[in-house]
Amino acid sequence: MQNVDASEIAKFAAQADDWWNPTGAFRTLHEINGLRTDYIAERASLSHARVLDVGCGGGLLSEALADRGADVLGIDLAAASLEVARAHAANRGGTLEYRCVDVEALALERPATFDVVTCLEMLEHVPEPRRVVAACAALLAPGGAAFFSTVNRNPKSFALAIVGAEYVLGLLPRGTHEYLKLVRPAELASWCRAARLEVAEITGLHFNPLLRSYHLGGDVDVNYFVHARKPQAA
Repeated sequence: MQNVDASEIAKFAAQADDWWNPTGAFRTLHEINGLRTDYIAERASLSHARVLDVGCGGGLLSEALADRGADVLGIDLAAASLEVARAHAANRGGTLEYRCVDVEALALERPATFDVVTCLEMLEHVPEPRRVVAACAALLAPGGAAFFSTVNRNPKSFALAIVGAEYVLGLLPRGTHEYLKLVRPAELASWCRAARLEVAEITGLHFNPLLRSYHLGGDVDVNYFVHARKPQAA
């Protein structure tokens, strides 16, 4: 059974034309794209690395990783988003490819292939996120690095990430997140361990509404990143 929520695919497909609009529906992703790319590049060598970007959407992160010298495959199940990603990358050359394929299907096709696997802002949009984590682990070559980012599930995150970000500040379109689909750090860490990934770091992502700026570090009460590694002997 494919691990897909059709309503989530439709939601992002309907906004596909806005992916590369820096002041549109995906403004927040544009604003944090440099920060999250730096986070990955500081923890994994990207030069000539084989990188998989799971849930790539319109290709914001995929292009940024390719700009750092990686050979990137971006995958997504929203065909409309992939059309936008391909069009935007049309003149880039051969270091960036997009496919409409499920991550679990790709794990069967190309196990232990990638040096780096990223899955950012995606786990909270699928019915069974643990299966995505397991597939990401299966796709990693021994010694490879996995990066996840998502939203914690607690009253504070409901107040800030849903009510505040979507309904008060308008940082995200309303309905972007559903509270019960949010993922606690302990849950994500346990899925990583079950997939034989070693959790190297969990760090928070924070927003300053006065400066409209973002930074990493500190508590993981709301948004957070996880860096995990696949052991060499896996």
